[in-house]
Amino acid sequence: MTITVDEKGVRLDVYLSKKLDFSRAKTQKLIDDGNVTVNGKTVKSKMLTAVGDEIVVTIPEPVGVSVKAVDIPLDIVYQDSDLAVINKPQGLTVHQGSGTGDETLVNALLYHLDSLSGINGVIRPGIVHRIDKDTSGLLVVAKNDKAHLSLSKQIETKTCKRVYIALLEGELKQDFGKIETFISRSTKNRTQMAVAPSGRRAVTNYKVIERSNGYTLCEFSLETGRTHQIRVHSKHLGHPIVGDTVYGYKNQKFKLNGQLLHAKRLTFIHPSTGREVSFEAQTPPYFVSVLKKLGFTNI
Repeated sequence: MTITVDEKGVRLDVYLSKKLDFSRAKTQKLIDDGNVTVNGKTVKSKMLTAVGDEIVVTIPEPVGVSVKAVDIPLDIVYQDSDLAVINKPQGLTVHQGSGTGDETLVNALLYHLDSLSGINGVIRPGIVHRIDKDTSGLLVVAKNDKAHLSLSKQIETKTCKRVYIALLEGELKQDFGKIETFISRSTKNRTQMAVAPSGRRAVTNYKVIERSNGYTLCEFSLETGRTHQIRVHSKHLGHPIVGDTVYGYKNQKFKLNGQLLHAKRLTFIHPSTGREVSFEAQTPPYFVSVLKKLGFTNI
């Protein structure tokens, strides 16, 4: 990767942690272990970027870790030699973690696709951004490192547009608005996120699609991509997502396997052609079924 005018004067560890979607600690370890070179030389984490710097990152493979290809059905909306757009079903984890086993999107990608970018290492090949296990919808996967860097940059600079729909508990009074907070790990439960005085800036725009029988069908567009962002911000609004037992109501009216949150539309600049491309995924049947029961017409 080559540093541009807009990227100069930033600490190397800060720059790379955003670029690679790694924690600051993990990025610093990469640098300290000599896995990052700038203009052919190993450097320190505190080094400031300069225009024209050529940065090369080598991600070492985890010792004793391998991910196998598994024949899991996959809805591939589009693919070419640079990328693939996947419509992920509810219930499928994106990549391996504690207790996930071999039933993840990455295992399916290794089976169905001919190549994946290697920037994120063995565990997360091709993964540019994620959506929660119980959230359905679109995400883009990189097939090579050049495409991966381009797509990651677009997410960072907000030129990649991600639009979600969700069914919220209660009827939102405002027709549209912007939620801007800081999100960090919950001090009460480290597996959850929470709005806090400090943390990472999180910005979500929302627009009401329709209200019916005490519920709101809402569209969300992300300006940032924090963990569980829409779910946390919906709770912050006082209108958690239907089906979300983590950030919403423990006792749910409908028998669901997770939150009614769907990544409906994805728009970005193609890394090779430079043209804007846009994809849309239909709302899943279980989501539509609940909307019909509640009398929604804008489905």
